Amino acid sequence: MTIKNSLFTTLLILVIISCKSGDDYEYTPIEFPTDDDPISTPTITDEELLDITQAETFKYFWDFAEVNSGAARERYHPNDPSNSEYTVTTGGTGFGIMALIVGIERGFITKEEGIDRFSKILDFLEKSDRFHGAWPHWINGETAKVMPFSDLDNGGDLVETAFLSQGLICLKEYLKNGSDKEKAIAAKADELWKGVQWDWYTNNENTLYWHWSPNNNFAINLELKGYNEVLIAYVLAAASPNYSISKEVYTNGWASNGSIASSNTAYGFPLLAKHAGNQEYGGPLFWAHYSYLGLNPKGLSDEYLNYWNVNTNHAKINYSYSVENPKQFKDYGKDCWGLTASYTRNSDGTIGYNAHSPSNDTGVISPTAAISSLPYTPTESMLALHYFYKNKDKLLGPAGFYDAFSPEYNYWVAEQYLAIDQGPILLMIENYRTGLLWDLFMQNTDVKNGLDKLEFSYTE
Repeated sequence: MTIKNSLFTTLLILVIISCKSGDDYEYTPIEFPTDDDPISTPTITDEELLDITQAETFKYFWDFAEVNSGAARERYHPNDPSNSEYTVTTGGTGFGIMALIVGIERGFITKEEGIDRFSKILDFLEKSDRFHGAWPHWINGETAKVMPFSDLDNGGDLVETAFLSQGLICLKEYLKNGSDKEKAIAAKADELWKGVQWDWYTNNENTLYWHWSPNNNFAINLELKGYNEVLIAYVLAAASPNYSISKEVYTNGWASNGSIASSNTAYGFPLLAKHAGNQEYGGPLFWAHYSYLGLNPKGLSDEYLNYWNVNTNHAKINYSYSVENPKQFKDYGKDCWGLTASYTRNSDGTIGYNAHSPSNDTGVISPTAAISSLPYTPTESMLALHYFYKNKDKLLGPAGFYDAFSPEYNYWVAEQYLAIDQGPILLMIENYRTGLLWDLFMQNTDVKNGLDKLEFSYTE
């Protein structure tokens, strides 16, 4: 026991030291205990492993943030650090704001360091390009100008804006009773999200649209309809005190007038929701994560769905598929599972991007899928986390577990990171452990008003 305590104390000191900020940051690999020598090195506990995972993942949003804005970079490639180094991701920055809150509470940074970073990020968001209040998908960290995401997408992205607003609301609640400086940051965060003209994005119809561009108008023509990752956009649109939507927009848009519900069952678990394009086994697991980093799915239901049951069954079906392993991919099973959107291995061995799911399984596992499902599948997710840690020599890099890997192809690893995959790991672990972000978001008066307007039942 003395050896165990000494090793773990040393480990935590190294983790904390390695989280220090600064432009001259240089990653020094942590000397983790190995599981290969049971005499000198005890098996790591669940709590120790959760501590390590959160501390290492936090580095993505602290050590590797975009240098000018302090906001989250779209991606970070340790072997090519200049790749997209000034590309700020709007949704990932919302995740990053919540990550900083966790970092303060976990002692990875001081509150003063966090306050300085919050100020820097909010100043950047305040001067960034906005389109009827909505931020674009990508922002240039040097100029605060929009970076087109595609040919037609050079304007507002309502879903990315909703993910950002989720973080801004958590920040407002976290700092609203603090010092004068903290209260000022809280007020600015509140003002920023309340400036989003959610109702504009209906295009005068009973639905929300994903994109609007000053050059292309609503040309992309993509409605926000479930079931997928966009529930948070409807909740915040209803919650807006100045630009609110009606319940009819929600009912016709997100819920498709009730046809969002599904009677399909897989592996004995009712799917409950009709997952767009994935109606047999459910979609990529990020659908159970992004909207629920602040929005607490426990006890959350509308007239069509109980969202805790939807998400729990989604995760259990994803797990059960990997245990069955119908394509016989190497290592798939009870401790190696998790299919979601992430980097991927293309058929020719190059790296790409793919929305992995049981209906689109290419033999690539994404650690964020299982780890971020911890609140829904604690036993199954911890088994996966121990597997990832057991293979840390291959899977653990300078900002947490790498984005994706495949034992099927000689243990191919995408040694790269995406903000939208790292964020849910850190945040859903925290929600599992303490409910911190769920508590902050759900106590917000505007959020409660929005949920009431949409006639949700929910736990305060």
